[in-house]
Amino acid sequence: MPVRCLIVDDNRDFLRAARNLLERDGITVVGVASTGAGARHACRELRPDVVLLDIQLGEETGFEVARQLVDKPGPDKPRVILISSYSREDFGDMVADTQAPSFLPKSALSATAVLGILASPGEAVNGR
Repeated sequence: MPVRCLIVDDNRDFLRAARNLLERDGITVVGVASTGAGARHACRELRPDVVLLDIQLGEETGFEVARQLVDKPGPDKPRVILISSYSREDFGDMVADTQAPSFLPKSALSATAVLGILASPGEAVNGR
């Protein structure tokens, strides 16, 4: 069964490119969102397996949204992977403190990287 993914980023060009990249490599992108509210709504409606969540969302940070998604009640919580154009080290302990410690630099985004993180709970891909 394919992995169902929601991508949350406020950059439309990135959303389009990431969707094309992941779908080409076999991940089903069930939706995209550009705000925290959109992410929360899409998670309720689409029930993705994984959410790729940009750390910098404008008014709301990805850290705040990640906490809300991870803290929601119920057995169908998605796995949250924080993404950024910056490295994990640029955010220090904030990534680990979200209860969604998985991190993937946007430059390393691929279906293989996402599936690798999903197969290894708590794993992070470091670097730029």
